[in-house]
Amino acid sequence: MLKGKNILLGITGGIASYKVLDLCSRLNKEGAILKIIMTTSACEFVRPLSFETMGKCRVFTDLFEGSHESVHHIDLPKWADVFLIAPASANTIGKMANGIADNFLLSSYLACDKDVIIAPSMNTNMLNNQATVKNIKTLLEYGVKVIEPEPGLLACNTVGDGRMEEPEKIVSYLDDYFTEKDLMGKKIIISAGPTVEPIDYVRYITNKSSGKMGYNIAREAKKRGAEVVLVSGPVKPMEIDGIKRIEVRTNSEMKDVIERYFDNSDALIMSAAPVDYKVENPSDRKIKKTGNSLKLNLIENDDIIKYFASKKTKQLIIGFAAETDDLIENAKTKLKNKNLDYIVANDLTKWGAGFDVDTNIASIVSKDKVRKLEIMPKEELANEILSLLR
Repeated sequence: MLKGKNILLGITGGIASYKVLDLCSRLNKEGAILKIIMTTSACEFVRPLSFETMGKCRVFTDLFEGSHESVHHIDLPKWADVFLIAPASANTIGKMANGIADNFLLSSYLACDKDVIIAPSMNTNMLNNQATVKNIKTLLEYGVKVIEPEPGLLACNTVGDGRMEEPEKIVSYLDDYFTEKDLMGKKIIISAGPTVEPIDYVRYITNKSSGKMGYNIAREAKKRGAEVVLVSGPVKPMEIDGIKRIEVRTNSEMKDVIERYFDNSDALIMSAAPVDYKVENPSDRKIKKTGNSLKLNLIENDDIIKYFASKKTKQLIIGFAAETDDLIENAKTKLKNKNLDYIVANDLTKWGAGFDVDTNIASIVSKDKVRKLEIMPKEELANEILSLLR
């Protein structure tokens, strides 16, 4: 969502300014367009040329540079979609809170009629000083948005709050900021990953699902304003702030958790890959090798999505079909037999589709339509799926 966005980046004096070089690189890779203002103090930490190189843009430092045709501290805020100040020092925060405009950055701030976001960075005692606390509170009342600093080891060898948030998370914050909140008010249950069913005390049946599709859907749904419950099988968890994530193992556990939230939900997106069969009588002890074959009696497992589709009232239910043969035919059969609204079908034999990859090749199947999509990142496919809920 950052592609083509005009970001005015203000850099104040602080050791964290070196991290902003990485931030500039990340924003460029996302397609954002940068213009940068540095204070005199910031230039003492990192030279403007470094930011021109990493930001691929012009860096402004002199308030009095310009002409009657272009007053930079007025024109730059007009150009911007958002004004990000990172790092934001205690000095700059104090001056912003009190309307002081004695440098280029502060003059641009007073002239800015767009949203302003600050990422504070300073010593713990400075951050917790009553004056700084009051100044940040004042800025919040003015409508300035604050990316809270993180605790950790600071440059002054103090351990505590005051570290500027990491560039990766600032990019994520901006991505979230620019995402249209078209799912605001929607309550969505999303399942992800595999389930496991025990054979004995140490062994189990499972599948190759990595959970990447479900986690991407959850992340994008949260960004678009939805209230998300993510029911996750045993996968390496991907960090997503601001959602309720509940870990489960078996089909029965996944079904029970979904049951808790289903009646009050608007949609169930069943991107998990529950195990189709389970051992009829799993052992509560480890089965020892005897030199003979081990015979297991497998029975059909709980069909979670069919169960919830049979009791839906207002809920939209989206399932997935991962197939190796007759993709569309099998998806249409599953859609009808399980009373689903949509099936996201993908052919596991195609390169770039299936489990544990970052892309997918899908067809979205409904009762009267098949929409075939090209290969795309799972993040992009997640948004295609979520747009079905609007």
